[in-house]
Amino acid sequence: MFNLADINRGLTENWPIWVVTLTLVVAAVIDGWKLKVPNWITFPMIVAGWIYSATLSPFAGWEGLMFSLAGTAVGLALLMPAYAIGGMGAGDVKLLAGVGAWVWSTNTLYAFAATAVIGGIIAVGMVFFRRKWNKHQSQFWLICNEILTVKDPEKLSAIAAQRKPTMMLLPYGIPIAIGTIAYFACSGMLL
Repeated sequence: MFNLADINRGLTENWPIWVVTLTLVVAAVIDGWKLKVPNWITFPMIVAGWIYSATLSPFAGWEGLMFSLAGTAVGLALLMPAYAIGGMGAGDVKLLAGVGAWVWSTNTLYAFAATAVIGGIIAVGMVFFRRKWNKHQSQFWLICNEILTVKDPEKLSAIAAQRKPTMMLLPYGIPIAIGTIAYFACSGMLL
């Protein structure tokens, strides 16, 4: 069981993780409400992660900054393919890049894996809840076929834009927040 001293120590020692956690919660609420993660959250999160890594992290200096830049690049690279074909918003991509700026490459990769699982569970739950399984199952296979046959990101993006009004949209900032925070909790990074 946790006592107040453990919680206080965890907050003090792991304050960077709590900064990321609170930022993710705010981003998820806004994304759920407006279907957009705004730049006024993502850009300061990324830059603050770089500053933290270069000045206050355990590897302060150029080494910390390089770890942070690498984490940012990993966050971008993991979601950029989905963005390139119109399957995700730019704010979601920048949000994961912000996570990478703070927690660096390996933790970003694990957070992404948890995010993908959570996102899949939420997406399937949305489809079942709305009783639209047949429609979305056929759209899923159509999208997979398009990715395998079209292969041009610009054409795939245009096709996705045309299809967007007929699809249920998942504000992906929510799975990013839940998956990343769950990863933080399971790995003992919060307390």
